Amino acid sequence: MAQAVDALRHGWPLEIDPGSGGTLILQPIETAAVSDLQSDRLLISAARAATLKLPNQREAAVPYAPVLIRGADGFTLSDAMAVADPALDLARPMKGPFRADPLEWAETAQAVLELARIAGILPAFMVAPANAGEAQPFAPADLEAWSDPAQLSIATRARLPIAATQEQDEPSEIVVFRKADDMREHCALIIGKQMAGTTPLVRLHSECLTGDILGSLKCDCGPQLDAALHAMAQEADRGGYGVLLYMRQEGRGIGLVNKMRAYRLQDQGFDTVEANERLGLPDESRDFATAARMLALLGIDRIRLMTNNPRKVTALEQEGINIAQRVAHQLPDNPHNARYLATKRDRSGHLLE
Repeated sequence: MAQAVDALRHGWPLEIDPGSGGTLILQPIETAAVSDLQSDRLLISAARAATLKLPNQREAAVPYAPVLIRGADGFTLSDAMAVADPALDLARPMKGPFRADPLEWAETAQAVLELARIAGILPAFMVAPANAGEAQPFAPADLEAWSDPAQLSIATRARLPIAATQEQDEPSEIVVFRKADDMREHCALIIGKQMAGTTPLVRLHSECLTGDILGSLKCDCGPQLDAALHAMAQEADRGGYGVLLYMRQEGRGIGLVNKMRAYRLQDQGFDTVEANERLGLPDESRDFATAARMLALLGIDRIRLMTNNPRKVTALEQEGINIAQRVAHQLPDNPHNARYLATKRDRSGHLLE
């Protein structure tokens, strides 16, 4: 899995077995290391196909299912980039005609698109291109093994005094988790003394470089993080404890580069969901099962969860975590994030309180 991700980041092709008695080469379009590529077919997502208005691609199709498209004259790498990258939609608006071909290896194709998301590149591939070069083998089973939260373990832990607890002088400890094939290292910050029989206040917070570190006003991530830490410090001062799960899944799982691409599309007038659809990416691909595994490794199975997102509650409960209480966690909007927060409420089901 790590080798497959590395191959996509370097622009090297994948070799897959679609179950038809032979192997097939798939070349990532965005990072292609060879410029003189040609192919008669492309693999993209249904969301991107709907954006391109393929005549025989129903908009009601599963948005992130794989779609195999064929062009009348085939595709050069330049042609393929215009299909893959929504930044080129205005520069090259007329891209067809295309048609969607039957896809008999949909499960494998879905795994390949998911691999592209994990690698942080656009989910678009040239199929069996000429001159692709040596390929890296990849199978859906590789992804299944990589996604298994049971592979996660505690790597180390240490005392970590933080500003939020300075006045109360409460103890705090950081616990770092990792698994072998994943370069992302998640962590948990335990504020206060962890005690058996006590239900902790927990916040599941996904990494947001722009909000957490740079003070971006386009989202509410930074203020949510600060408010959670202070709420946990107060919880510890009352004799309880809090746990912040900091998950390395930038941009709701699409990565920093694709998140910035989505920001550019938002500047053109699209909301957060629409921007991700134009990229061919899910609007929600965070890994809540790993958060449940982190809690289990800490010996925690019952929590009070700080969230306005019902999906988090459902996902953690499905993984065996008892949600004793959902604690509302909402902060005031500003002129830059009002539409973003409204989209979370209206299209992603976030609660108001």
